[in-house]
Amino acid sequence: MKYFVLLFNCMIALASSSICIAQTDTSSFTKIGFKSLFANDKFSPTKPYLSQLSPKAVPFVQEYIRKQGKELEKMKQWGRPYFDVYDNILPKYGVPVELKYLSVIESHLQSRLVSWAGAVGPWQLMDYEAKRYGLQVRPMDERTDYFKSTHAAAKLLKGLYDEFGDWLLVVAAYNGGAGRVKQAIRLSGSRDFWDLQYYLKEETRTHVKKFIGTHYIFEGGGGETTMTKAELKDFKSTIVSQNNIVDASDSTITIRGRFSAKIVAQKLGMPITDFNKKNTGFDQSLANGDTYKLRIPKAKISIFEASKNELLEASLRQLLEGN
Repeated sequence: MKYFVLLFNCMIALASSSICIAQTDTSSFTKIGFKSLFANDKFSPTKPYLSQLSPKAVPFVQEYIRKQGKELEKMKQWGRPYFDVYDNILPKYGVPVELKYLSVIESHLQSRLVSWAGAVGPWQLMDYEAKRYGLQVRPMDERTDYFKSTHAAAKLLKGLYDEFGDWLLVVAAYNGGAGRVKQAIRLSGSRDFWDLQYYLKEETRTHVKKFIGTHYIFEGGGGETTMTKAELKDFKSTIVSQNNIVDASDSTITIRGRFSAKIVAQKLGMPITDFNKKNTGFDQSLANGDTYKLRIPKAKISIFEASKNELLEASLRQLLEGN
């Protein structure tokens, strides 16, 4: 408990520091999927994430949730102080906050972890990387310091992104080295991770997929960091604004939580197509942690209110079980 108090006090001090770093707004990062994992290579933000996964992706996602889901769900609570630190630092370097999940698969948030290769700390930095970004490794190893190591890791991640322009390749390079990723690009003739992955070591391929799986468990879907550069461009160019259907018999209620459009629609006795037309981007917005103005017939408001907790529990169960 004393440690967590100290940690939060340090966070406050850090926030009030006079050190200024150019900030990049990451609030607009959208929790969306990477199309190569979806049936027919298409993703719709108006439909449940899991229901759209292609057959080749389902076994991996379900197996990862089966093995790691319960443990990582617990980490959402006990790891919150560490994630708060990451959320405060990463955006200052233009790095999406979702990259905090890289620390999860690197070290399970353990500050004293030392790998067989000599990488140390929550971000598993090598000594030459630490020195490059201003950390001391002797006599006291600053790679074990959550604040200092996160600043160093953020600089490293931003540098890799400036080089590759693709967050999946950044994760691959963070694990296997930028040189190996460059070699894979050259040998494959592609800058798409899903095309060049087999020119990388199995450890690196698995590392990227663990990052995607961890991102999925924590966020309820994919996102900015789980798409290739081409996929992100394609998504932004194809998603258009849609006007909600306005009906005099409808009413709105503000909600928050990982509700599933499919489960809510079933409970209210609404066809999922009608529900989605009235509530564009429902699953996506709630997975993003945003509030949402749910639009449903006035006669069904009381049904929703009475079963709200039941619906939320069923939605979370669907998320964890991969149904």
